Amino acid sequence: MYPVTTLILAINLIVFLADLLLDGRLTIEGVFYQHPDFSKYGLFEPWRYVTSIVLHAGWDHLLFNCFSILVFAPPLERLVGHFRYFILYLLAGIAGNALSAIVHAGSVYLSVGASGAIYGIFGAFLYLAVFRKADLDEGSRKTIYSMLIFGLIYSLILPNINIWAHVGGAIAGLAIMGIWVKTNLAKKLQMHNQNS
Repeated sequence: MYPVTTLILAINLIVFLADLLLDGRLTIEGVFYQHPDFSKYGLFEPWRYVTSIVLHAGWDHLLFNCFSILVFAPPLERLVGHFRYFILYLLAGIAGNALSAIVHAGSVYLSVGASGAIYGIFGAFLYLAVFRKADLDEGSRKTIYSMLIFGLIYSLILPNINIWAHVGGAIAGLAIMGIWVKTNLAKKLQMHNQNS
């Protein structure tokens, strides 16, 4: 069972459907929105770093992100545990929004979607693929490399893609996994490999 992954998928779908019923009011209230004149518009609203993670711009955006979560999140949730996985997902999403805010400082900017959090999953697996090769088989490592290359190309060629959320999320996921591996999670990974 993957309760956190299931919960994230359910929240994404419920929020999207509710937003449709409310004519986009949830998006207006929760979108990650930045304006150069924060004091005039009163737009420093920190909850948007989180709420924008569960909002999506359309069915295609929602389905693509949910598919990515469905494919890549369960192995990570199983590997690191439910709570750690939730923390990584949330912090990666916030980090993606934070990097976007830094890069787009001084400009009007909108962003929604779970991509930063999803790239946090990729970043966590990238850490394992590069620094803990014994924890992933060769096929899994190749899949991670392929997904990151595909994601980078996808981010560069398609319009309206928040590449900085992807980069920020991936860096956060890689860093968080690195911290965990350097601490007591390394023992859990060794036990997981022995039981596999």
